[in-house]
Amino acid sequence: MGLNDVLSKLFGNKAQRDLREIDPYVKQVLAVYPQIEKLSNDELRARSQDIMQQIQDTVATENNQIAELRASAESMALEDREKLWAEVDKIEKEILEKQERKLDEVLPEVFAIMKDTARRLKENAEIPVTAT
Repeated sequence: MGLNDVLSKLFGNKAQRDLREIDPYVKQVLAVYPQIEKLSNDELRARSQDIMQQIQDTVATENNQIAELRASAESMALEDREKLWAEVDKIEKEILEKQERKLDEVLPEVFAIMKDTARRLKENAEIPVTAT
C-alpha cells in the first residue's frame, strides 16, 4: 500500500471531496423541487421574475446612491472627484457582497426552477404560456 493509497483513504479523492462540497446544495434543491414542479408555466415564469426583482431590490438603495454621486460628479472640481469615485468604488463593492449573499440565499430555488424548466422543455415540443 503506497502513500497515495493511504492519503486517498484518509482524505478521499478529488471527486469525493467535490461531492461532499456540493451535497448540501443538492439536498436543498431537492427539498425545494416538489414545490416548483407543481407550478404552471406562467407561475414558473412569474416566480423567476420575482427572484430577479428580489435581487435587484436588495441593492436598489446602493444603485440610487451611485446614480446620485455620478450625477453630482459633473459639477465637482477635478480634485474632489477622486474622493467621489473612491466612494463609488466602495458602494460597488458593497453591492457585489449583497448580491452574492442574496444569490446564495436563492440558489436552491433557482436551480430547482432551471431543473424543472429543462424537464418541461424535454417533455414538450411546445410550452404554452400567457403573453405578458
